[in-house]
Amino acid sequence: MKAFKFIIFSAACAVVAAGCADSLNVAPKQVLDESLLTKPSDMEGFVTAAYARMTDIPSWDSPFAPWWTGSLRSDDSYKGGGGTWDGDGWHNMEIFVTLQPNGWPLDYPWYVSYQVIQRCNTAIQRLNTVTEEEFPNKNSRLGEVTFIRAFTHFRLKQFFKYIPYIDENVIGTSAEFEAVPNRDLTQPNDQYLWERILADFKLAENLLPPVQPEKGRIDKNAATAMVARTLMFMAYEQDDRHAVVNVNKERLAEALTYLDKLTDQEGAKVGLQPDFAENFDIAFDNNTKESIWEIQYSIDDGSSTGGKINRSEGLNHPFNWGGYQCCGFHQISYNMANAFKTGPDGLPMFDTYNTGSYADGDAVFFGGNTFDPRFSHTAAAPGHPWKYNPNMLFEKAGIRNPADYGYLKSIKELVPPDCDCLLYDGWQFNSMNKRMIRYDEVLLWKAEVLIQLDRWNESLPLINKIRTRAANSTDRLVKADGSPVLDYHIETYQPGVNCDWTKEFAWKAMQWENRLEMAAEGRRFFDLQRWGILEETMNAYFKVEKTRFSWMDVARFTAGRDEYFPIPQPQINWAKGNYTQNPGY
Repeated sequence: MKAFKFIIFSAACAVVAAGCADSLNVAPKQVLDESLLTKPSDMEGFVTAAYARMTDIPSWDSPFAPWWTGSLRSDDSYKGGGGTWDGDGWHNMEIFVTLQPNGWPLDYPWYVSYQVIQRCNTAIQRLNTVTEEEFPNKNSRLGEVTFIRAFTHFRLKQFFKYIPYIDENVIGTSAEFEAVPNRDLTQPNDQYLWERILADFKLAENLLPPVQPEKGRIDKNAATAMVARTLMFMAYEQDDRHAVVNVNKERLAEALTYLDKLTDQEGAKVGLQPDFAENFDIAFDNNTKESIWEIQYSIDDGSSTGGKINRSEGLNHPFNWGGYQCCGFHQISYNMANAFKTGPDGLPMFDTYNTGSYADGDAVFFGGNTFDPRFSHTAAAPGHPWKYNPNMLFEKAGIRNPADYGYLKSIKELVPPDCDCLLYDGWQFNSMNKRMIRYDEVLLWKAEVLIQLDRWNESLPLINKIRTRAANSTDRLVKADGSPVLDYHIETYQPGVNCDWTKEFAWKAMQWENRLEMAAEGRRFFDLQRWGILEETMNAYFKVEKTRFSWMDVARFTAGRDEYFPIPQPQINWAKGNYTQNPGY
């Protein structure tokens, strides 16, 4: 059983916290009267309730699920499952043209995100009624819920662009909440929303301690990282049709100061794990320098639901194979798989990589090619060991619909089939934490900023550090006889030897490294969104994919529309004219 972690109480008990044992008069509709919870000892419950709402979402359409929000909408992965009909809302997302405001699953992520934000705001309101003398953890807890509020707004901003920003000063009925507009039409662009999110992350950074005594709580480094991340998104300024019209160097220079705060700690508090695999192993939950912030999941923790299990990726296990039962979603695209190929120089095949598919046959696809080891950390192919177990070979039977989605199964988010962290209740779930910010991506963010600031030579050691770790992450990638699963060959960038390290080449190398390192982890769509290259990337992807799968025939990315989701129609209806729909929908 996974170790108990502090944020896995049931939401109801979490709100009441120390007051759980008190006698309360519960309203008929089970509405908790917050005025009854005024003692300093009650404050922890409000904070825990905010954490809990992130993990007690009983659905796979969680706003905190990376795979469908950022991977299947990119060239990283396919939806998977039983066919295009299976989770058809996600199918609409991956081909773009049929996505509509009233379609599943857009409404729920919006709705539940504002539930999380509401809990944060309630906690802030209550914490502001006590002093530090009465509640010594006041500043830390304020920092934690301010971070969660900012992060949830950040996700919504990535999804929908124009959203209502709700802070603790918006109180009252749901009707008053709905009246908050999602767009201030007096503003020339969307920067004002970023400013509010940035202010929250900066406030959280000031309030949070460098080290939390309890594992799982958000600390200062998480906020520092998100300040930098927000500034990076702000720097790529967009017009109303989502085109990047300016790269703000001042924003990037400010982001660099925050990234420096993190990299200056390398070796002491942060750093890369020796083996890339340790980022995707439940044994390393909360126990690595590389993980800067992770959402906490649990199983059999004493809560009424049996645990804060990760239901947002519950459909991604193989389908009726190897002890797994459900449901075959999230498969690695052939474009992504091909991107791991390396040339004779050990570098990516930037312009010639996307040839062939596993449908051509195992020997053709893998034979004669060398690969970056991160392929085998990202995908399982038939005949290859399953998740670092050389005695358990993945089989084609584990692929639910190979005719539509190929043969390569995403594995980063999965656990071994004998793990006591697995739960099956008609669907398959596991309780491995979700690492939302890692140090490897911080290094890549810094490389990106340095290149944009015309300091591309300083980006070289950062990118090479990532590639060196990848080259050294092969110990777990072996067959039963100890031989390597594939012919792995990866080299660092060596100017004058295997590359010419110009600004243009450095930018391409950084973008490529970002994709390989964070493959199928939900980052790709938003990187392309930030850089302003979604249309060219996705339509080039579709052009080749149409030759591989017939269902891709209609897929098309429309610039000025598809960079963001539409505002869910039910929310527009509730808002009674206060929300403005995104262009093109």
